[in-house]
Amino acid sequence: MTALVWSVRSVDHALDGETVYRELLAGEQVAFWLDGSLTDRAERRVSVLGTSAGADVEVVVRDVADGDVFAELQGLLAAKRARLAAVPAQLAGLFNGGYVGYFGYELKALTGGAAAHEAATPDALWIWANRFVVIDHDAEVSHLVAVHSPDDHAAAAWTESSTANWWMSGRDQPPVAALDLEAHLEQDRATYLAGIDACMAALEAGRTYEVCLTNRVRLPAVQDPLEFYLWQRERNPAPYSAFLRYGELAVASSSPERFLTVDADGWAECRPIKGTAPRSDDAAQDQLAAKALAEDEKTRAENLMIVDLIRNDLGRVSEPGTVQVPQLMAVESYSTMHQLVTTVRGRLRTDVDALDAVRACFPPGSMTGAPKIATMELLDSLESSARGVYSGALGYLTVDGRADLSVVIRTAVLTPDATVVGAGGAIVLDSDPAAEYDEMVLKATATIGGVS
Repeated sequence: MTALVWSVRSVDHALDGETVYRELLAGEQVAFWLDGSLTDRAERRVSVLGTSAGADVEVVVRDVADGDVFAELQGLLAAKRARLAAVPAQLAGLFNGGYVGYFGYELKALTGGAAAHEAATPDALWIWANRFVVIDHDAEVSHLVAVHSPDDHAAAAWTESSTANWWMSGRDQPPVAALDLEAHLEQDRATYLAGIDACMAALEAGRTYEVCLTNRVRLPAVQDPLEFYLWQRERNPAPYSAFLRYGELAVASSSPERFLTVDADGWAECRPIKGTAPRSDDAAQDQLAAKALAEDEKTRAENLMIVDLIRNDLGRVSEPGTVQVPQLMAVESYSTMHQLVTTVRGRLRTDVDALDAVRACFPPGSMTGAPKIATMELLDSLESSARGVYSGALGYLTVDGRADLSVVIRTAVLTPDATVVGAGGAIVLDSDPAAEYDEMVLKATATIGGVS
């Protein structure tokens, strides 16, 4: 088996992500940008941009019918790990090679759910990242990295790309036209409210305790998916902003929610969001909205039920007694809304890895409801199409066993045929149907607002 080596070039400033993408990746058929530059929420602000290229190029594109993609990725990572020497010191704790991509919601058929709807996009898309740039915004350093066979001189030369002016960005923000979003809903107001009524009946019958009912906005295609993402990241910056491209498919995400991280010591962490309130331009009113969200009994009940579900999910792969909740229902504020966020952690058992943890927790409990399996069956009967990328997980799986994945919300899936955005909300016994509909529209608006 041919060995793989790292070629790393470091520069002493934080490169501009947009310029790196345009200079290095805009012409590639496959590219990714995990954008950590525009938030103060992360412990360390890091962005990763890259592609798969050269003799070792690889993109894993799978549908649920193709088999167990979780197990396949475990095998692929193990094979890559066996070919690699130790991680270079400057990349320790950062992204250092692996797979970048997403698990779509329909993969629930591999984790206890049913294959009720067929997505128009791949159910899994994972890019072997062997050419990438790591931008450490806080440390003011960037690393250009190639993972390649020792005799691949072209790969090593990739890291020597000119960076003379890469910290300068000269893009003018394009205008975004106003849009009547509700006119483009897959399920109109009456249909969505009827779905909420069905959820309420199931709740009253004791079939479920909480239901995350979702809808989709279907819009015309945008001419330039990258420009759409650049507009999105300026209008609605978020901790898990991301842009993926695979041929004519693009995913533009401004997700604020962590699905799962696994660190080098085997600690797994989920940060579910349940509870949303719009921001106000008036500072006093904005503070009152945040306070009301934190104290709202319905919202706290929603959050607590999902926390219990995630504690159970993590408990299946964690060492006994290690599952904990260090942060319970804290308000976090973003540019368009306040959200109620909880942190759940557990130390993984020595016989499981990051992908075992993903499987145990997938799909994200905040996007299903509780109990998970029974509630997903109800959702299959109420939702008229596949969720696709939406409600899944997006991020990276590294060769040294770590993972960092977001919940795919506040996300547009862009193809030459359409622009699709999913949005929804949690239905519980004391839900106000009209308010739930309005919350769903608010979340979709935060993602789209309009397209040009």
